[in-house]
This record gives sequence, C-alpha cells and structure tokens, in this order.
Amino acid sequence: MADLVGLRARNVTFWTGAAPGWVRHADRQDQLGRPLGAVALDWLRPRPGERILDVGCGCGGTTADLAAAVGPAGEAVGLDLSAEMLTAAGARFPGDRHPHLRFVVADLDTLDVVPGAPFDAVHSRMALMLLADPVTACRTLRRALRPGGRLAATVFRDGRTTPWLTAAVLGAAPHVGALPPLPVGDEPGPFALADPARARRVLVEAGFDDVTVDAHDVTLSAPDDPDAVADWLIEVGPAGAAYRAAGPSRQAAARAGVAALLARFREPGTGYRLPAGLLLLTGRAPA
Repeated sequence: MADLVGLRARNVTFWTGAAPGWVRHADRQDQLGRPLGAVALDWLRPRPGERILDVGCGCGGTTADLAAAVGPAGEAVGLDLSAEMLTAAGARFPGDRHPHLRFVVADLDTLDVVPGAPFDAVHSRMALMLLADPVTACRTLRRALRPGGRLAATVFRDGRTTPWLTAAVLGAAPHVGALPPLPVGDEPGPFALADPARARRVLVEAGFDDVTVDAHDVTLSAPDDPDAVADWLIEVGPAGAAYRAAGPSRQAAARAGVAALLARFREPGTGYRLPAGLLLLTGRAPA
C-alpha cells in the first residue's frame, strides 16, 4: 500500500480530474443515484431543527435533501474536497433560496476540526471508502458529533455485487488511453470498505459506539438510452478524465464499448436495472 501522503495526493488529483463529469451529470446523479444512499437516510431519520453534516456531498443533492428534512430551524452542511463540485452545489442551491444549507471545501483526510461542529448527525453516501486513512478521518467525524450523535453511511460491497461499475471502466479503457492508477487492496476506491469486518473495525477504532454493518441490495433504474447511460457512468468513474480528453470518435467508441457490456442489464423499451450491493455503516458518538 502506498504511503498516506501519496494516497492523499492521488485522491486530490483524481477528484480534480473527475469533478467536471460529476458537475455535468449532477442532476442525473441525484436522480438515478438516490438508491445508493436511501438506506442511510432511512436509518438516520433527520428531524426538524437538527444540524447534519453531509460528508462527500459532491454537487449538493444529498445535502439539499437533508436540509429539506431538518427544515428552517436546522442546518445541513455539505463537505467535499472538490471546490469545483461545491461551486456547482452553490449554484444549484443558492443561499438566498436555501438559507439553512451551506457547503465547506475541505479534505477530511487532513482535517482535524470540522467547521461548524458539533453536529447532531453525520451522513455519507458512498464516500467513506474513498478516504486514504478512514480510521483517522472517522475519528474526526466522531469528534464533530455531539455526545450521542449518530452516523449513517453507505459504501459498496465487493465488485461482484455491483458489476456495472467495473463494466464502465473495462468498456471504455481500450478507447481512451491511459487511466489513473486503480486502487489496490485497502487503498481508496469503491471497494476499500467492502469487507464488513474492516468496515466495522474502522468505526470501532474511530471511537464509535453501537456500531452496525448491514448488507443491502438495491437497484438503480436508468432510462432506455444506451448512449446517455454509458456517457454518465464513464464520466463519473475512473475513466472520466481520459474520456473527456479523447476526441469525439474515441468517445463514441468508449460509449459503445460500455453499452455492450451493460446490455445484460437492459430491457429494450423499458430501461436499465443496475444492481448494487451496499453496506450500511452506523454508529453513535459516546454519550
């Protein structure tokens, strides 16, 4: 495993390159990706007046959902290391129309104190697995909670339960040139916390009480538009930056390659049913 400094630098480089794709597909990601975080929101049950931190908020859609749940007496704070994504989040959810919603640019891997703490709850949709040092980062989150405050987060299980994620890389890779280094072992990446024992250990070592790790199977539904679905999954994945740098003909070939691998998830005339295996991680700060 690479050293932490190197992993953190790699994370920043990767998300700087990935951000334009997430910004371009922000509305689609909010709509189609909702099942990836629904079980965490259901467990968290945000209440009016609460202050909630949304970790890895991207372009702000989940933070806006949390803000709607806590109402004008509460506050939702979205935290992400990508300034470009948070600029988009601010434009999508401007402060004059969402006064109890705000965004903070910060890298949780190097953050000691979360601005605005303490919070009643921490929420994260598919972000904790992307941390270079998840124990230290989760310890920061635990300190950001009031006594008894709760955490709910989702992460991917192993690749066999989410086969379209790999298909979006394999189908595009031959057509777009060199890709960034793919994660190895426990390095930051989609499956870094796929092992329930490791996921539990991270939260326990970070100081959380009442830790639970539960498996869930969800399905993402996407419209019957192979080109658009392939474009979306490439753009928000590891091949996104190389794809955007490729010419139109290579981009078209990449979309065709991904669409071919996704065909088994497609019902013509109806759309795509993309299975995803998740772990729901929950815990509470010591009272």
